[in-house]
Amino acid sequence: MNFYKLQGAGNDFIIINNRKEKIPEEKIPGIAKHICTRKRSLGADGLLLVEAARHGGDIAVRVFNSDGSESEMCGNGMRCVSRYAFEEGLVDASRGRIVIETMAGDVEARRLSPRRFKIRLQAPSVLEEGRSLALQGRTYRYTFVELGNPGIPHIVLDALPRKDAAALETGEDFSPEGLRKLARALRFHPDFSKGTNVNFCRLRDDGGADLLTYERGVEDFTLACGTGAGSAALALKRRGAVNGERVSLFAPGGLLVVDVASKEDGGWDLFLTGDTNFVARGEILDDDL
Repeated sequence: MNFYKLQGAGNDFIIINNRKEKIPEEKIPGIAKHICTRKRSLGADGLLLVEAARHGGDIAVRVFNSDGSESEMCGNGMRCVSRYAFEEGLVDASRGRIVIETMAGDVEARRLSPRRFKIRLQAPSVLEEGRSLALQGRTYRYTFVELGNPGIPHIVLDALPRKDAAALETGEDFSPEGLRKLARALRFHPDFSKGTNVNFCRLRDDGGADLLTYERGVEDFTLACGTGAGSAALALKRRGAVNGERVSLFAPGGLLVVDVASKEDGGWDLFLTGDTNFVARGEILDDDL
């Protein structure tokens, strides 16, 4: 199989043009899980299958997590696949934009430069603030967000108030190592019928926020998460924790910028901007496949 590999803020993806490869449906989850396994194959956070558009978009994309499960959409993945589409001539470069059909709805992407892309995230279909849950004798306060329909579930825990805060109120360090046990428990908490992605925020002196996201389907912290950034920016904006429409989020893999704009009908527009990076392209020659 021919492939491309790209990453955006450290969120890395294998991209395969399934219009050419025609992977049998029943084999896709197993192939996704295998080739995304680090050290045993190419390794990635997810597999993006490019397919023919079905209702007026330029292309359709299916998103598979590294555990083989299918996801509704992926923000950083859509930025990466947008660059792939321009590089491969799947869309007229002079237009500077592309419409991608996903399970969660259409995603419009704009090319700001050869490496930098801005996408409109799906609008939140669910926004529930001031929620709390009990876990191991403690209470955690959070905002619940689902982007798109069917929605991508995210919880955004209340942010730490200072950049130099050493720990959450419960004592965990603000690091993947310090938060992993808690994140896994929250990700599988019975309050969430289909599981959830888990986002931890820490406010910075420069007006932005540090962001750590434990991703459902990857089952660990990733270097960045686009829909997590969108959900976190919306939660922070709604709480009054950040000023202005533009929210800078510093993930371990790099900077993601989210523009949060209120609409007249009471809804929200969310735009995610960040760099993309081509890693490799070639042919998968995996004996185990």
